[in-house]
Amino acid sequence: MRQFLQLAVVFLTLAPMAVPAQISSPQIDRPKKQPKENLEWLWKYAPPPADGRENDLVLDPRFRPFLAQYLTAPQIFWGNPKTGYKSLAETALDFLSVPDKVLADDNRYVTITGCVYRFCPSRGLLWVDLGSPHPLVIFSAIDWVKDNKTPDQPDAEYTMWLFTNHPIEPDHISSALMHSIARWTAEPASGTTVLQHITNAILVDPDGTPHQISPAAIGANSTTRLQTGQKAHP
Repeated sequence: MRQFLQLAVVFLTLAPMAVPAQISSPQIDRPKKQPKENLEWLWKYAPPPADGRENDLVLDPRFRPFLAQYLTAPQIFWGNPKTGYKSLAETALDFLSVPDKVLADDNRYVTITGCVYRFCPSRGLLWVDLGSPHPLVIFSAIDWVKDNKTPDQPDAEYTMWLFTNHPIEPDHISSALMHSIARWTAEPASGTTVLQHITNAILVDPDGTPHQISPAAIGANSTTRLQTGQKAHP
C-alpha cells in the first residue's frame, strides 16, 4: 500500500510538467491575410476643378507598391533578351515617368497617362475601375514598331499592349475603357502634332497569355464618346 501511495505521489508531481509538453506543438501555418484592396486614395489626385495632380501622384509613396501589387503579368516588349526584360510594374513606371494627366469618369474610373522619359512616342495609360471590391487595373502601352518608319513620320506604326490584373474577354471590352483609350489616342504624343497610328493590339492575361485583337475593338484611333463630360469622385 505504501509503495502504491509513493507511486501516486510521483505521478501527481510529474503530471503538471507533462501538460506544457502536450500543449506545445509545431507552429501551424495559417494563410496570410490578403492586403486590403482600397485604392480610394487615387481620387485625391483627380479633378475637379482643374487637371489632376499627376506629378504628385507619381511621387506618392503608395504608387510604386500599387503597381507592384496589381501589375504582375510577364512582358517581353520592353527590354531585350540579352539585357533582360523589366517587370511589368517597372515598365509601367517607365511609361508614366513623365506624367501627363489624371482624369476621372462617371464617379468610378480613374485614368492616368504619361510617357517615357526623353522618348514620349512611348506612352503609357493606367486605367482603374474602382467600382468593385476587387478593382480592375489595366496598364496599356503604345510601343513604336522600330523596323518601320521613324516616330516623327505620319505613317509610323505602333503596337498597343494591354495588361490586366483580372482576365477579361477580348470580345467584351468595357465601353468605359474604350472611351479612355479613344480619348488618349485622339491626342498626339507630347512635342508633336502627329497622331499615332495603332496597327496592332495585344491583350495580355494576368498569366501572360497574349490575345491578338483589333485596335478598333479597344477604341484605339477612335473618337468614341470624346465629348462625354468627365465627373470626379465626390
